[in-house]
Amino acid sequence: MPVRRVRINRIARGVTKAMPYKDIKYGVRAGVATITINRPEVHNAFRGQTCEELIDAFNRAAWNEDIGVIVLTGAGERAFCSGGDQKVHDGSYGGRGIIGLPVEELHTIIRDAPKPVIAKVRGWCIGGGNVLATICDLTIAAEDAIFGQVGPAMGSADPGYGALLLSNIVGEKRAKEIWFLCRRYSAHEALEMGLVNTVVPAARLDAEVRRWCAEILDKSPTAIAILKRAFNAGTEHMRGIGNQGAQAVSLYYQTEESKEGVRALKEKRKPDFRKARGMAKAGRPPRKRR
Repeated sequence: MPVRRVRINRIARGVTKAMPYKDIKYGVRAGVATITINRPEVHNAFRGQTCEELIDAFNRAAWNEDIGVIVLTGAGERAFCSGGDQKVHDGSYGGRGIIGLPVEELHTIIRDAPKPVIAKVRGWCIGGGNVLATICDLTIAAEDAIFGQVGPAMGSADPGYGALLLSNIVGEKRAKEIWFLCRRYSAHEALEMGLVNTVVPAARLDAEVRRWCAEILDKSPTAIAILKRAFNAGTEHMRGIGNQGAQAVSLYYQTEESKEGVRALKEKRKPDFRKARGMAKAGRPPRKRR
């Protein structure tokens, strides 16, 4: 029993040995944990390993009492995150989780962490990356940030927080526009619709995030934890809906219509979803274009 109590305390203090990181970077300074998706060569797109490392890092920071704020960002200046890495998606991501990526666990730990999570956004914030920024408690963006969803243009969708929480933040009409048309929105347009909290020149982004973190660190951590739980309570039903929706998406990924998006990306052409859907119904697999 004494050994077990010591281990629980070590976990609570966040000092247990972390898994080795390849796809992310983790750092702590002055009460702020910064988690950086470190795949700039693919615009910080995430794969299964990336999600596993992010989950580990968020758990590491969430329960460390010495940390008061968590910042999520992307390496380099070109992208915050461009969503799931389509190069490793061929009808299925092939890992664990409902869709082969444990994104539902990643979304959950961002919400469950009893401290504010700030998305620091430069460049592309697209697809699953836009969902991550939406789920974060606060979003601070550089003027060069670009927001938007891409699922229906790539043979994918997020019927959970990506649709439901987005609708809760920007309104149903605008959320439908974002998803159905897959347009791109500037940082100032995202600010106007309530998707981000503030926009600053790229050169001032780091300083602005530090300023917000410092203000939060001056406040009662217990009061903030209570408030975060209260905010989450109003949207907690979305977790179950999202998990159910992900089951539908996992089945969708097995269809020729969804696979057409991956094929088109690899063949560097525009996808023809309706043709792929029609050929599948006729029992004819689509031919690879030369």
